[in-house]
Amino acid sequence: MSAIPVTFRAYVAEREANADPVTVERGVREFQEADLPDGDVEIRVAWSSVNYKDGLATRADGKVARISPLIPGIDLAGEVVSSIDPDITVGSEVLAHGYDLGVARHGGYAEYQRVPAGWVVPLAPGLSPRDAMSIGTAGFTAAMSVVALEDRGLSPADGPVLVTGASGGVGGTALAILADRGYEVWAATGKPDEAARLRALGAAGILTRDEVTGEGRPLESERWAGAIDAVGAATLPYVLRSLKTGAAVAASGNAGGVKLETTVFPFILRGVALLGMDSVTMPIRRRRELWDRLATDLRPRDLGRHATEVTLDTLEVALDGILAGSARGRWIVRVGG
Repeated sequence: MSAIPVTFRAYVAEREANADPVTVERGVREFQEADLPDGDVEIRVAWSSVNYKDGLATRADGKVARISPLIPGIDLAGEVVSSIDPDITVGSEVLAHGYDLGVARHGGYAEYQRVPAGWVVPLAPGLSPRDAMSIGTAGFTAAMSVVALEDRGLSPADGPVLVTGASGGVGGTALAILADRGYEVWAATGKPDEAARLRALGAAGILTRDEVTGEGRPLESERWAGAIDAVGAATLPYVLRSLKTGAAVAASGNAGGVKLETTVFPFILRGVALLGMDSVTMPIRRRRELWDRLATDLRPRDLGRHATEVTLDTLEVALDGILAGSARGRWIVRVGG
């Protein structure tokens, strides 16, 4: 017997396959509980967030959605209303993100959701569902990136660290975490009007888009002790050729393109490393451990302060905006309440 109502509100994207060209109809509608897949845990969703992948999931050419109709939303947070897992209790606050959520399985843009127990992360003390979605998949990826660099030995004494795409969710959170950990962080952004906000998050300096996307020599002066790249092909070549010997870049973005044009020189002459950040398939034990750290030593400063709230009914402007590159910090979605 499900604890989810027979119908509930959800934001749904559905391909109209008979249209030429193929289009996607999207919007809020009543969704049937019977149309949700099986799962161990049922959640009353309070908050979700808007990520680049969510925007792609609502486009005919997005190449992300693997089922139709689809409730997008690659992350969610809320309260457990039913559970067959003894370690996940009814009434507890939890989150879920990654795996197939919002891509091949219905996601967070719904008042209720049903997920496997192995996808569920209990919220650590001090993190509310709104806090968790202010971090979301983007902030989780930022924390992954910081940990990956530090696991390779990066410390504040090594020198400045560069964060590209600093105006977005991954970049802004990475900037805040690094600054709070004592690093000299430089922020690269294509939005000059964001400079004051980025300095408030802890940026020691600002680079313009032109400075990090132009063509350069195969190797440039050694400048960065580490980097977090949230943009992709537009900025990653510059990062690689300007890293210090033995340094690494944690890369997670493709908003600036997917085709990487570089040379082998940074790798064979300076021993730099390119670390790929995949938050989708991280095992649940490590995922829960990292979320516990996001509630403590990796907690971003001013958590939620720079988040813009939307609802299911006003979600489209955020989905379109994040694809258009107009994100300023995080968009979070008030689903319930």
